[in-house]
Amino acid sequence: MNDPRLALIDASRRFHQLGWMLGTAGNLSAKAIEDEGSFWITASGKSKGRLEKKDFVRIDRSGNVVETGHPENRPSAETSIHQAIYSLFPDARACYHVHSIEANLASRFTDGENLPLPPLEMIKGLGVWVENPRVSMPVFRNHLDVPKIAREIEARFQVSPPEVPALLIVDHGVTVWGKSTEIAENYLELVEYIFRYTVAERQLARKG
Repeated sequence: MNDPRLALIDASRRFHQLGWMLGTAGNLSAKAIEDEGSFWITASGKSKGRLEKKDFVRIDRSGNVVETGHPENRPSAETSIHQAIYSLFPDARACYHVHSIEANLASRFTDGENLPLPPLEMIKGLGVWVENPRVSMPVFRNHLDVPKIAREIEARFQVSPPEVPALLIVDHGVTVWGKSTEIAENYLELVEYIFRYTVAERQLARKG
């Protein structure tokens, strides 16, 4: 599959069916095959359940539009976050951001800058190969000014790199990144499972 937009279309339709990208929420990106210094990202305001190749914009390292499937396309509002991820992690080739109920609930389970993750077997799938892992996921405040979120991500990760390839924005979903579209999709499935477990665990604790 030479055109990464095809993988993004497949993923977005699946995530829409799972309830992770309802309406126009969320955004997916992948580095362009023809120019790895640029990446394709979903255009703003597009239904994620009905994406086509024309519904993407190609962005260069500076955030400029270098190609678009339609002259009226605008880059996703979260483009600056994708730029930050690709700048911080040069090996990343795909970056996925979705808005699931469980991710937003889990983002409220801490008042700090990190969400402790349960020591589940699933953690291994995120690259943490230790028994009884004690790892956390970075959590960032939500801002209407999305570039401010991107700047805070860059500032923190330059000093303290994340333990897992994922981050949460309070009430604004999860973002993951990986060395391929397939790996990014796998990471997203894993973190969403972890969020569901975390929410269920809290519910059981209250009943007990």
